[in-house]
Amino acid sequence: MIQRFDVGKRLSEMAVHNGVVYLAGQVAGNPAESICGQTQQVLDEVDALLARAGTDKTRILRAEIFLKDLHDFDAMNRVWDAWVVEGHAPPRATVQAHLANPHWLVEIVVTAAV
Repeated sequence: MIQRFDVGKRLSEMAVHNGVVYLAGQVAGNPAESICGQTQQVLDEVDALLARAGTDKTRILRAEIFLKDLHDFDAMNRVWDAWVVEGHAPPRATVQAHLANPHWLVEIVVTAAV
């Protein structure tokens, strides 16, 4: 069975299937903030979604990070490093990308075990 959460016309925020949680790309609700502020907003949303699925950030299987500007890599990593639980850093990729909203500086996609 597939469970979908916050289903919209175009996408669902999250799907759970066979003990795996798949999150849609998460972006800042307030894109007026800096890369650090936006990254924290996104990670807070990841935490909230994972909690709804009955899991948490220690069970992340993979993270994909999309940055508008790779010059923000170090600042984003400072927020990420403070958030990730020691000993539970997931496999991760970070790339530069043109995001759908020009005010978004970061988008993060996460897959986790339940």
